[in-house]
Amino acid sequence: MKVSGTELPGVRIIDVDYHGDGRGGFAELWRKDSYEEQGFGQAFVQDNLSYSRQGVLRGLHFQSPHPQAKLVSVLGGEIFDVVVDLHKGSKTYGKWFGISLSAKDHRQLFVPEGFAHGFQVRSSEALVHYKCTAFYDRSSEHTLLWNDETLDIRWPLSAPIISEKDQKGKTLRALEESVLAAMKR
Repeated sequence: MKVSGTELPGVRIIDVDYHGDGRGGFAELWRKDSYEEQGFGQAFVQDNLSYSRQGVLRGLHFQSPHPQAKLVSVLGGEIFDVVVDLHKGSKTYGKWFGISLSAKDHRQLFVPEGFAHGFQVRSSEALVHYKCTAFYDRSSEHTLLWNDETLDIRWPLSAPIISEKDQKGKTLRALEESVLAAMKR
């Protein structure tokens, strides 16, 4: 496995070792000791699976005051995955990072606590798996507006398909005055 950093602190790209031949292939998506050697000491407590069709945009989600770190893998198809730094006072506060992840590239994205996360499906459909370090907590769930002009995220597909909940996300400025003021680094 090869781990690379990004311009956002703690956000890392993991290129998983994939072994393929004429029969198919094999990859270890999570092995506690191997990930610990790379500095991932988090204990994952919940696995989630999301199936979506082309154009679906999910996010940008985060939890506060019960934050989650996530390890994102694509098991089928391709997505454009985005994270936004929500740590007030951070040099990268309000900055975003995006990367294409697919079942073919066997790449993972580690999203630390304190980052909003979302993705848009680029292929005809996508199956996304993510491990979480905290349980889902409805009372802690928040949505950063996917098209907040201050973020200027360049989503790959126009006219995304978005849930009613995600359409009602709040701007970074609106979240600053309430939820983000209490977040710690």
